[in-house]
Amino acid sequence: MTETTQTQLTPPGGAKPRRPEIRLDVDALRGLRQDLLHDAFAYRPLPRMRVDGPLTRRLPEGVRVYAAWAPHAVTVGCGLFAMAVATTSEDGGPATRSLVPGFLVLLPVLLTLVRPVGAFWFSLAATPFAAVFSHSWGDWPWPPGAFLSHLVVLTVVALRTRPRTAAWMWVLTALYGMAAETLFGAGHYETDSVPLLFLAALALLAVTVLHIRRAAEREVTAQQSVTAHERSKRTLLEERTTIARELHDVVAHHMSVVAIQAEAAPYRVENPPPELEQAFVTIRENAVAALTELRRVLGVVRAEDYEAPDAPQPTLADLGALLANVRDAGLSVEKVVTGAVRELPQGVELSAYRIVQEALSNALRHAPGATARVEIGYVLGGLGLRIVNGPAPATNLVKSTHGAGHGITGMRERVTMLDGEMTTGETDDGGYEVTVFLPVPVAEESG
Repeated sequence: MTETTQTQLTPPGGAKPRRPEIRLDVDALRGLRQDLLHDAFAYRPLPRMRVDGPLTRRLPEGVRVYAAWAPHAVTVGCGLFAMAVATTSEDGGPATRSLVPGFLVLLPVLLTLVRPVGAFWFSLAATPFAAVFSHSWGDWPWPPGAFLSHLVVLTVVALRTRPRTAAWMWVLTALYGMAAETLFGAGHYETDSVPLLFLAALALLAVTVLHIRRAAEREVTAQQSVTAHERSKRTLLEERTTIARELHDVVAHHMSVVAIQAEAAPYRVENPPPELEQAFVTIRENAVAALTELRRVLGVVRAEDYEAPDAPQPTLADLGALLANVRDAGLSVEKVVTGAVRELPQGVELSAYRIVQEALSNALRHAPGATARVEIGYVLGGLGLRIVNGPAPATNLVKSTHGAGHGITGMRERVTMLDGEMTTGETDDGGYEVTVFLPVPVAEESG
């Protein structure tokens, strides 16, 4: 038992397991290599700024095009300012040595626009040369121009990479500063690594907070998208459940009529032949079986507290009562009927009634106090509906946002079920319009 345990704890090849602190060091070095060494000088141009934000969206179109280059302009401006500091003598005049330190502090800043990680290494490498050629020997190892340049490079690179890279850059900057002060500057110059590290820590902390905030915003946006998608699916399923309940009641009513008529038909004929009686018996049995199966299958969509209505499902003939209720609720509505009014299949009548009902409900919610118009057109091969409302008047009535979007989903689902067409959209005067066409085959109408 002891030998088995010993074998299981020994890694393959007989190597000793690494201690936790060694594993942490190896992981840290691997992170350093991945962030700052692997493809350090890869070409990564700075993308243009988005101009769809709350502030940039208000800018004129011509200005908005140039505003997209604002990050590039700010970076170049900081580099030019660092160059001006590096080429200015202590008395405020031009540098008497050369423009070499100016270019040495400008190039790393410009390099951040295309090769950000490489710009950091270039800034570290150029700093001692900038110090040698600089006229200001009192500051070591960061002359004023290099001080500003490296601070800008750290900030820009941190903005373009992840927080772990920013932490590595700060650590390497601290190690470089300590090494330069210990080896070359002890007792001769005033060291300025501490102010640089302090300012860099503040800048990198602000950048890290910005990264965390952006990541949180992206996560919230993604979660909101998922929630909206799930809400839309749930709304669609609820609407389909409602439609299934209503059609269940319609079909159950017709099947019950078929069964009753088939049972009563033999008694209306004197001495009916046995074949006819058997045919009616078969019709009744099939109708009852179909009704039972329909109730069993579609009964699962009913809520536990759902009760089938005593009255038949509403049709277009019941629109008068609906419009009266809408008028009582504060919406001025008129109805216009064109074409030859005729009885349509009950499923079409029910869907048309529900579409008008939901469109008027949306008008009440989103345009209280407005006027509405319901147009019903009986045409050859189908039924046309148009429900349009005007804009809400300037009153103290409050628009409701409850249920926004659910009514459109329900109407579209009903139209799709009947192979119809539906369009929705705002009108020129600021109102809203719903147009629907429900096809009805001529054979089905005559049946």
